[in-house]
Amino acid sequence: MTFPRDKELRRQWEVAIRREGFSASEFSVLCSEHFKPEDFDRTGQTVRIRDGAKPSIFSFPTHLQRPVVIRTTQASRKAEESLSVDCSQHFQDTDPPLPNADHTYALPASPTDLKNRLCEALARVESLEREMRNLKDREQRAKRTAYDLLEDLKGKNLINEELKERLNFYKKFLKKKKKKKKKKL
Repeated sequence: MTFPRDKELRRQWEVAIRREGFSASEFSVLCSEHFKPEDFDRTGQTVRIRDGAKPSIFSFPTHLQRPVVIRTTQASRKAEESLSVDCSQHFQDTDPPLPNADHTYALPASPTDLKNRLCEALARVESLEREMRNLKDREQRAKRTAYDLLEDLKGKNLINEELKERLNFYKKFLKKKKKKKKKKL
């Protein structure tokens, strides 16, 4: 979600995220996971944030959490006791878990964590590239096998004209592939 243009609401969003010295620019965005479901307008084809909605779902580290005020007067304790009804039988825990504080697009706090994350990403890229090369090699072997089988059938005069046309198509296709590979080398 992009930060609102209204200065007062933008300031409320900035305060809600609790980042010291943070000032949102026109390009600043905030993940939709930080809003309650009722903050969204889902009536049209496009899901939009409701006017005046403020981010309220965060997993702040303990030093950024606001202290819980404990009531000390006798009247307030009595009021709390009357309100503390066991609601577990009425409500099941259906709320989704709080989102992970470390979003994939956010940088880790320490350089060591950032380096570890980079190493993991590079290892994943290397693994995917290796997998892609293997798949391309398997595809080439399958095409060569099909081509060889068709050539064998053609040599034994066991195929009709339609299959001969397909064979010629594969022959042209394989030649193009081989030429491209030679150019790369």
